[in-house]
Amino acid sequence: MTAALKASPAPVVLTRPAAMRAAIVTGPGTCAIREVPLPEPGPGQVRVRNSGCGVCASNLTPWAGPDWMQFPTLPGGLGHEGWGIVDALGPDVTDLEPGQPVATLFHNSYAEYDVGDAAAVLPLPEGFEERVFPGEPLGCAMNIFRRSDIAAGQTVAIVGAGFLGALLTRLASQAGARVVAVSRRPFALDVARRMGAAECIALDDRHAVLDRVRELTGGTLCERVIEATGKQEPLTLAGELTGERGRLVIAGYHQDGPRQIDMQLWNWRGLDVINAHERDPQAYLSGMREGLAAVLDGTIDLETLVTHSYRLEDLGQALDDTRDRPDGFLKAVVRM
Repeated sequence: MTAALKASPAPVVLTRPAAMRAAIVTGPGTCAIREVPLPEPGPGQVRVRNSGCGVCASNLTPWAGPDWMQFPTLPGGLGHEGWGIVDALGPDVTDLEPGQPVATLFHNSYAEYDVGDAAAVLPLPEGFEERVFPGEPLGCAMNIFRRSDIAAGQTVAIVGAGFLGALLTRLASQAGARVVAVSRRPFALDVARRMGAAECIALDDRHAVLDRVRELTGGTLCERVIEATGKQEPLTLAGELTGERGRLVIAGYHQDGPRQIDMQLWNWRGLDVINAHERDPQAYLSGMREGLAAVLDGTIDLETLVTHSYRLEDLGQALDDTRDRPDGFLKAVVRM
């Protein structure tokens, strides 16, 4: 058949309702599902029909209702780990197509649809809309790993073995580092061991953890320490585990008040301290691209780390479980 006679690909036709279901947080620890108008993309924007959205620990402080929090949230508010398919294009968007699987950096993705800038979209391979793919936390892990400057032969302590800690354990062990995972939860330590941790230590006594790491390292402590909890006591321990001229990486999201640090210790040891959270959307997208490559080449099996899946109607339970971490919990997603 000549090129002139080849049939053109059938256009992608998407059924678009006039309204969508969205979760709205109505007060501390309470949410409701409402039917709201479908959002329309403006210039440079796209609308995505969400397949799912990850539940982030950073949601927990707003969920608790601090003084600065305003209720009700926007429809879909707090959801920022979405993935799905492109549903509609705004003016001037030429590099995406309706029906294309994507992960997003949008901010109202606890809803059936969300709208955001085309520049905040990561195209995914065909079929990924049906896979579990919260791209934002994966990109976060890749960026933290890059800023940690981890190399083969180093001893790396990761304090906090949740979803983020598990990803970082995998990346660090694959780089040839000896990873020491520290967590309060036996299940999380089991996951860290599967991700390649050489040593797993229960965080039930800070001083006992420090003594064990001194024993493992001959007293020199760790060249790299990543704090991945966002809590005061693990942050204190992370500083204590970092050896002279080592690098202390703050990966936990500290959002519930000021922290105290032992500045004398940090000074005396000459520590490099890195706050590893990116704020540039393009840096996030870069990390997400690296994370997608790591999934495709088998370095990361993202779906095995997602332990709990909920309906949109059960978002409140998903947030409560993310806070309370029942046995066997590592990461929650909401499926639309």
